[in-house]
Amino acid sequence: MTTVGIRGTFFDFVDDPWKHVGNEQASARFHQDGLMVVGDGVIKAFGPYDKIAAAHPGVEITRIKDRIIVPGFIDGHIHLPQTRVLGAYGEQLLPWLQKWVYPEELKYRDRDYAREGVKRFLDALLASGTTTCQAFTSSSPVSTEELFEEAARRNMRVIAGLTGIDRNAPADFIDTPENFYRDSKRLIAQYHNKGRNLYAITPRFAFGASPELLKACQRLKHEHPDCWVNTHISENPAECTGVLVEHPDCQDYLGVYEKFDLVGPKFSGGHGVYLSNNEFRRMSKKGAAVVFCPCSNLFLGSGLFRLGRATDPEHRVKMSFGTDVGGGNRFSMISVLDDAYKVGMCNNTLLDGSIDPARKDLAEAERNKLSPYRGFWSITLGGAEGLYIDDKLGNFEPGKEADFVALDPNGGQVAQAWHQSLIADGAGPRSMDEAASMLFAVMMVGDDRCVDETWVMGKRLYKKS
Repeated sequence: MTTVGIRGTFFDFVDDPWKHVGNEQASARFHQDGLMVVGDGVIKAFGPYDKIAAAHPGVEITRIKDRIIVPGFIDGHIHLPQTRVLGAYGEQLLPWLQKWVYPEELKYRDRDYAREGVKRFLDALLASGTTTCQAFTSSSPVSTEELFEEAARRNMRVIAGLTGIDRNAPADFIDTPENFYRDSKRLIAQYHNKGRNLYAITPRFAFGASPELLKACQRLKHEHPDCWVNTHISENPAECTGVLVEHPDCQDYLGVYEKFDLVGPKFSGGHGVYLSNNEFRRMSKKGAAVVFCPCSNLFLGSGLFRLGRATDPEHRVKMSFGTDVGGGNRFSMISVLDDAYKVGMCNNTLLDGSIDPARKDLAEAERNKLSPYRGFWSITLGGAEGLYIDDKLGNFEPGKEADFVALDPNGGQVAQAWHQSLIADGAGPRSMDEAASMLFAVMMVGDDRCVDETWVMGKRLYKKS
């Protein structure tokens, strides 16, 4: 077994900060001078340097100086074949799909094009500090195959699956439920739980799925109950209206997926902007997750996700955050936190009573505020919990996979270092509070330029030049 040590300043989480309102530090863990011992990609020991080093004499140590080491970022909702259309102008969701996305995704039927696209996609993730993603591919099996193959070469953890759609898309883009079922069965057998690959049964969205396609998803889930289910839900007003036209026997968007027994643990519904209070409660009860994609929701004009409602302690919904590239216009989960903070602040204002006293709800208003604890938990341990992979990664507990990111707190904008000197007087953080304050500046003033190194299973796969 190859054993190495990583020495540096570490910050990770042991609990959900929304459970510790007024004392969010209780959710986190900080070692100014820490040591993580990694054996064959798995964390063997973690803690203060002096204590861990004494218990592991002779281990070869790599020291990462002047950085804050955090767990690898988890992107819970992203589209592999939309990498090249990132930043396409001027449309809301449904016309944007028709104009930009479907034509580009069709190119992923070509294996050479798909292979190049996958490499660019994973390169972009690593450069942004993202080590794990749950990804949509396309309606062609080729893109799913290439993603799993390249992810395996890099030893990255990926949740993905063939994307099913048989309605409301160009004729040459859609496929039949029979083909979707057959190809999904083959891909599950070939890739699910092979190395770090995990398979998600993936109906693109209910607006593009016939009852027959959803029945195929239901059959796949019953035959492969350990697979994930990944889809979209309640993203855009026109889409929400269209879903009930396509499925008139259902009362709301979530009800479509419930009808086909898809909602439960390992179910992720991307966006959830227009979920009702009742839908949130039903998702909470069933252990389903919603994925907050603020960059996309703002870029496509979809709306403001109710972060404070999703984190209601009486009906808490599991949650991860996602870029939703290419609806989201950046690969960076740090940029996701930037936009998520702003969405939360807008919702905070809507609920603090200053606009409409009748809507005043100070507890929900406060839950919309994205502190650095809430933010970085959401893209590390919280994201892992939302995807039901927190037994594998998300923090630095021994036994978990050693995926991590070394952040330069002085990266980003030219003024960043001067700002950070207000907190730590030109040095690195000396306490948890200083580290959190510096991470908040990374979240709001920085971006993926703050990502200095990205490590996967104890191996450095990205170093900023």
